[in-house]
Amino acid sequence: MLEIVYQDEHLIAINKPHGLLVHRSKIANDATEFALQILRDQIGKHVSPVHRLDRKTSGLLLFAFEKDVEIAMHKMFQESEVSKKYLAILRGYAPDELDIDYPLAKENGNMQEAFTAFKTLQRAEINVAFGKHLTSRYSLVEATPKTGRMHQLRRHFAHIFHPIIGDRKHGCNKQNKFFKEEFEMTTMLLHASALSFVHPVTGNLVNLKANLHDEFKRVMEMMNFTH
Repeated sequence: MLEIVYQDEHLIAINKPHGLLVHRSKIANDATEFALQILRDQIGKHVSPVHRLDRKTSGLLLFAFEKDVEIAMHKMFQESEVSKKYLAILRGYAPDELDIDYPLAKENGNMQEAFTAFKTLQRAEINVAFGKHLTSRYSLVEATPKTGRMHQLRRHFAHIFHPIIGDRKHGCNKQNKFFKEEFEMTTMLLHASALSFVHPVTGNLVNLKANLHDEFKRVMEMMNFTH
């Protein structure tokens, strides 16, 4: 059963678990379960996703019941009229706050503008030696992407040398191996925690929040992060 965070006549939002694909994809032939089908079967109604979350990213995923609402929400996401917040745990001590204005290449090689703002909420140093360092340092950050490019947060944090823990494609292989061996954890620590937008039908302001999943909370406790 998927956790339903919000539902009205036009929209429904879930708290997607880590590792669940939104829908079928050629790049993930191994997957047999998809958020789209699970939700449809769970509520007995047709739904269409209005934005994307990576397979390994958890958190708020919004669907529409009707085509015109789906189109309206797509437009709002594309035109940055939806405020998005993410929580992530990064390698190292990240800056207190930073605006990352760094273009990203599309699959066809064309460059797109990409902008992410983030602030560091807490930092941790754990007494586990890593490489030449006697301890290991991490940061809990809240990120607000202003654009919605493919793997934007993952690529932006890698660009500033503070990759997201558990990100196999853009992250630090040594850290990912360390977390797997030391803590039996392979989850990517990126969570879509909040969405805010003006409802395309009612005109009301909608503020959605999604609680962290167990694996993310386990690492938070391990590092004495509070949120």
